[in-house]
Amino acid sequence: MATAEPEVTPNTPNSEEEQSDASGREIVSPEDYIKHPLQNRLYNHIQLSSNLMSGCDYSLFKDGIEPMWEDERNKRGGRWLITLSKQQRRADLDRFWLETLLCLVGEAFDDHSDDVCGAVVNVRTKGDKIAIWTTDFENKDAIVHIGRVYKDRLGVPSKVIIGYQSHADTATKSGSTTKNKFVV
Repeated sequence: MATAEPEVTPNTPNSEEEQSDASGREIVSPEDYIKHPLQNRLYNHIQLSSNLMSGCDYSLFKDGIEPMWEDERNKRGGRWLITLSKQQRRADLDRFWLETLLCLVGEAFDDHSDDVCGAVVNVRTKGDKIAIWTTDFENKDAIVHIGRVYKDRLGVPSKVIIGYQSHADTATKSGSTTKNKFVV
């Protein structure tokens, strides 16, 4: 965790309970200068999605939620799915994944951020996928709001349609496609 000690000038209180050490210097509580861990941006220290080998995934989920359909918070949910062609890997994958992470960390979905469980990026030979997972596919207002905000944040053109699929439908699909419950 990065820390930066604040400048302390004599006779300038910086907290309600000011203390001094033996040399007369003020002792500042850690809460006054420790940065929030998210400011370290772990993203800068991991391999970019576009450099991962085919078959690899990254996932970021809320504490206590596993990135699997069977998890209690996921099993009645679904996902907004962005499918990228092989050609989009270099142009869009990393930018889309970073924006997805920022949407999650920044709770970009307003009152519906609690409905978001996490996100996954899948790097595949035929084309990559990025998905935001939600907790309840029957909560149409929340799902549609999340999809609209997400599409806007990614800068996806309005003529491009993204779809929402329930995990139940995806788990029981026959063939290579799952029917979308919602689209934006």
